[in-house]
Amino acid sequence: MNTKILSLIALAALACQARASSDEAWAALDRAVLESCTRASGLNHPQPVGKAAQFDDQLAYTALLLQGQYPQKQLRGQSGIELCLYNKRTRTAAVTEWDSIRPVIKRP
Repeated sequence: MNTKILSLIALAALACQARASSDEAWAALDRAVLESCTRASGLNHPQPVGKAAQFDDQLAYTALLLQGQYPQKQLRGQSGIELCLYNKRTRTAAVTEWDSIRPVIKRP
């Protein structure tokens, strides 16, 4: 009976450890995505918009929207949005402008 109880305690401890490492792994991925995407961004002071979208492991991509200011003088600090795709296999980020995602406000 003691062996069964000890086995259950050991399994419970392992399950808790696996859960903790999984949470740590997700947090590490979130940090890697944010760091890679902000580094790849062409915007000044890029910040994430919402949370990253995790795609299926077969695709191995995470998507993140970034918002910041365009660095070009002629744009006078205009706000811009970029879509970043982070490849989990290669640990690289690709960024493209995506200002079209903003709603257009039509004036009467």
